Amino acid sequence: MRALIAMSGGVDSSVAAQMMASRGYECVGCTMRLYENDVVGMDLMDTCCSLENTQDARGVTEKIGIPYHIVHYENLFRQEVIEPFIDEYLHGRTPNPCIECNRKLKFQHLYEKMKELGCDLLVTGHYARVRFDEESGRYQLLKALDLAKDQSYVLYVLTQEQLAHVQFPLGEQDKHTTREIASESGFGNAQKHDSQDICFVPDGDYAGFIERYSEKECPAGDFVDTAGNVLGRHKGIIHYTLGQRRGLGLPAANRLYVTGIDPESNTVTIGSNDDLMKTTLYARKVNLIAMDRIETPLRCSAKIRYRHKEQPCTVTQPEEDLLKVVFDEPQRAITPGQSVVLYDGDVVLGGGVIVGDMIAE
Repeated sequence: MRALIAMSGGVDSSVAAQMMASRGYECVGCTMRLYENDVVGMDLMDTCCSLENTQDARGVTEKIGIPYHIVHYENLFRQEVIEPFIDEYLHGRTPNPCIECNRKLKFQHLYEKMKELGCDLLVTGHYARVRFDEESGRYQLLKALDLAKDQSYVLYVLTQEQLAHVQFPLGEQDKHTTREIASESGFGNAQKHDSQDICFVPDGDYAGFIERYSEKECPAGDFVDTAGNVLGRHKGIIHYTLGQRRGLGLPAANRLYVTGIDPESNTVTIGSNDDLMKTTLYARKVNLIAMDRIETPLRCSAKIRYRHKEQPCTVTQPEEDLLKVVFDEPQRAITPGQSVVLYDGDVVLGGGVIVGDMIAE
């Protein structure tokens, strides 16, 4: 079988390529070029599109002895990831562009490139697992065995067709083993650090990136309390997210948090930690893996952000593209724009993008 390996130049995708080649697959390495320096507005050194990372990916393919391609998705990435990311912030939401990159770029456009190149499989360095369940007749997405590295949360967007042609060879091992394989294989990136921030905002300054990219400033507005009383002035809604405490600049005897963002009135609501605790959320852009539709109330657990510890809940599907999730206990800072991902033990059931803790009936 022929496998297209998505290669970022990091140790994970490099070892994924090595493992597939050692298993006898005919491998082809491929790096997605997503943006240039002028988009990021700074040096690309620590990003996936840096020259160093591209050279590392090419060097690994040469050492393994497999072909290597670079695909240019700069325009697609701008249209389908960067511009929606900015639009979400301008509308008071906090998006997860890594999930949208997986949805639109890696497992859509690169998936199509896989077929164009005559490959049977798309392979990435994600820590997750795929298996076919004979009883349900469906492919399942599972957590990685190394839960500290598990990346199943950002993969809930995968479809049955995609899961049938995707492999995650690192899902059965831990990061230490991955680095050992890289060292034994003579890869120069064996000890390269993992990227932490959003790739096109390497300094973590999302507001600064939005202002540079859009070439306009987000207007200042009022901080208000839960009763609507003005407490002070904010710097622009793109500077804030639900649950934020630092950088508010408001004097107070008790700790204050961002509890709401209203782009229409250009206000940021400030309240207590208790004001952030909610039991219910609604989500759209629904993708279910374990079933076509949730017909009856489903008991499972859910994560509302990547580092969130999953919590028990009951899920219903009132509409085709709407999930209602009710947690057994209140959860802190349920944030529109983030994704809720549903689990049954190690199995990912599906998920969607959070739109709020209530919707118009």
